[in-house]
Amino acid sequence: MIQLTLTKDEKDFDSCALLISQSDPWVFLKFSYELCREILKGESKELYMIHENEVFAGFVILQLQGLLKGYVQSICLRPEFRGKGIGTTALKFCEERIFRISPNMFICVSSFNHQAKKLYLSLGFEQVGEFKDMSIRGHSELLLRKTIGTYSEFIPVIE
Repeated sequence: MIQLTLTKDEKDFDSCALLISQSDPWVFLKFSYELCREILKGESKELYMIHENEVFAGFVILQLQGLLKGYVQSICLRPEFRGKGIGTTALKFCEERIFRISPNMFICVSSFNHQAKKLYLSLGFEQVGEFKDMSIRGHSELLLRKTIGTYSEFIPVIE
């Protein structure tokens, strides 16, 4: 059984920073542990721990304010949990969370991360932008969007 749990526990932030700093594409992008630790935090972010059968499988960070309200900032799974549908389940959870507050869900994927891009496109995301040479020279970050309508037509769920 897959569970996503909101956390603010410092030990969870440490575990997530370690995982992300040792995982591709972040290793290729040269993200240090310290940088990974910093990108996890923020008042407008929610960090969800992903567990499968009570075993830490990964995490997802949502950015829920600002211009890209509804941005999946990072999703990261431990290597042994990849390719098992856990990422799909986590993204569907994110979609349910985000579409209560915004008609748009955004995610970026590195141009060389073909497997992740394939997953996102299969879940209904469309490429809407490209940031050339943003993280590393010679590669792009691709901005993807999934939508249920326009801001002018959207009625958020009051929480």
